[in-house]
Amino acid sequence: MNTYSEQKPGLVTAIAVMTLVSGIINLFWGFVASATALGTLVGVVCLPITILPTILGVFEIVYAAKLLSTQPQPVQPSTSIAVFQILTFFYGNVFSAVVGILLLIFFNDLTVKNYFARLNATGVPAPQPQFESLPEPLEAPALPEVPEEPKKSKPKTIRKVAGK
Repeated sequence: MNTYSEQKPGLVTAIAVMTLVSGIINLFWGFVASATALGTLVGVVCLPITILPTILGVFEIVYAAKLLSTQPQPVQPSTSIAVFQILTFFYGNVFSAVVGILLLIFFNDLTVKNYFARLNATGVPAPQPQFESLPEPLEAPALPEVPEEPKKSKPKTIRKVAGK
């Protein structure tokens, strides 16, 4: 259980509220687009495309609930949700597109970055760099010395000097 006693920055609360409202709007937007698509034969084929804002709305509501909970859960800034909110402009949802742009701006604020860093670091010790010692050089095992065989030499021939 996380005992985080500090107050959330205002921008984090604004991120959570805007994401929640955008999620609710995307839910309704997706339901209306899907119902409209079901009215035509071509729309039935395009139904999977009209469901996408509904799926985004569910993800937004879950993310906002994590940010708004009284006991904050470790959660990262979700830039992917913000990007998908911007892409809802292609569905005609200007509100979610504006919210996505604002979220990307708010996620880059220093107080928001610090809040998420503290939130995710609570209860988890910071990783300490581990310095590995170099392994001791292994010495090759000493091989028993093999005595060298004496070289066989040719027998010396003695020359006799003539004339003596």
